[in-house]
Amino acid sequence: MSKHFSKYVVLKYFAVTKPGIIAGNLISVAGGFFLAARGEIDWGLFMATVIGLSLVVASGCAINNCIDRDIDACMQRTCNRVTVTGALAARTALLFGAALGIAGFALLALCTNAVSVVFAALGYVVYVGVYSLYMKRNSVYGTLVGALSGAVPPVVGYCAVTGECDGAALILLLMFCLWQMPHSYAIAIFRYRDYEAANIPVLPVAQGIGKAKLHIVLYIAVFALASILLPLNGYTGVAFMAVACTTSIWWLAMALRGYRKDVDIHGWARQVFAFSIFIITALSVTMALDFNSVAPHLAGI
Repeated sequence: MSKHFSKYVVLKYFAVTKPGIIAGNLISVAGGFFLAARGEIDWGLFMATVIGLSLVVASGCAINNCIDRDIDACMQRTCNRVTVTGALAARTALLFGAALGIAGFALLALCTNAVSVVFAALGYVVYVGVYSLYMKRNSVYGTLVGALSGAVPPVVGYCAVTGECDGAALILLLMFCLWQMPHSYAIAIFRYRDYEAANIPVLPVAQGIGKAKLHIVLYIAVFALASILLPLNGYTGVAFMAVACTTSIWWLAMALRGYRKDVDIHGWARQVFAFSIFIITALSVTMALDFNSVAPHLAGI
């Protein structure tokens, strides 16, 4: 009985950190780190960066679960979260999240550098303070604000190696921020009823699915342009350019199929969402492997 109880307790604490989000961020952190390392990998620094940022992300997710208890209860996708069912008390989850955050920032501060810590703090404050506490509930622009925090992990990974915010760091921030928009709007379309029930003013609910479809197409088009900035500026090679162009064009064509008269809008949105996961994984892996061994001579910012 004791063994099963201990396992149940561990699973509760694990669930409140949203492990799926942590796993997704690990891929982008690694991509940014290996891009900057250019084959000369400090594995100790890599592990400290990955673990530190994972703890920071887990902290933000745990605290977000505390903040969102009321709206999570209204959504089919989230109504069984431990902070909604009461399996984990909100105060306990909050303290757990705070402890994770302290540990994560301490590890980053001790093992990386000030630039990485600043970007991690920026993402954390935006996600927990600006997005979760206000923008998500009150503004159609909440998705854009949340996208900024979601774009931070690869920049933290990159800056952990370089110690500066250079051109590649800014390109990564732009690229991943743009990627977040169609990714998030696609979720909001196939989860439309959930967002409507919780009264969350995401674009499809607030201004219609038609406008959301247009924004998905436009953001993917701009994302495609942003993704080729890395090879055009000499940070990656031909392989990354090929992967970026091929996957971006395919994603854009998929998004345009949303305008077909016979389209199943929810099925289409799920496809756009699923491909968004594939494309950002493919780009993260490719940038980690197809780096230029000599960094372009661009001044730090």
